[in-house]
Amino acid sequence: MSLSNDIKATSEISGERITLRKLRFSDSEDIYQNVKDREIIRWTLNIPHPYFKDSATRFIRKTHYDARKKKAYAFGIMLKKENKVIGVITLLKLDYKNRNAEIGYWLGKRYWEQGFMTEAAKLLIEFGFRRLKLHKIYAGLFEENIASRRVLEKSGFKLEGKIREPRFRYGKWHNELRYGILYSEYKSR
Repeated sequence: MSLSNDIKATSEISGERITLRKLRFSDSEDIYQNVKDREIIRWTLNIPHPYFKDSATRFIRKTHYDARKKKAYAFGIMLKKENKVIGVITLLKLDYKNRNAEIGYWLGKRYWEQGFMTEAAKLLIEFGFRRLKLHKIYAGLFEENIASRRVLEKSGFKLEGKIREPRFRYGKWHNELRYGILYSEYKSR
């Protein structure tokens, strides 16, 4: 996997089976169709349910604003053999002083357990360390989200700890796990 040298850092990143690219307003229907599924939202920390059609357009507008301000970089996950967004992956909470950022992602349910998110995470990690010169990338997730834990572990993240019940979602309190990967760990892989 490598970053294309001939494109701007925030435009497109090509992998073996997927491409990460800047979101377009024409992607709003794909985003809506995937995110309206409560099973997707169940594992996310920030996506509301129910999810409305115009929410996708507002989300895309916000990603463009955040990229211009260099606050966050969101990419649509595109299957190379299909021309539609099957998920989104983001580097957010960019802290340039301390050179770290949080990774967040979701994937349409019919694309689960096929390795697409692990491939996307590895591409985004490479973008974060090589293009943005980050020192650390971290993630927070619900302890029950076993699939997301596997994605992070396969991508080189290490479990750093557990925060007890900081999130109230769907009528119950959830523990949050914190994962991280340092540039030195990424480089030595």
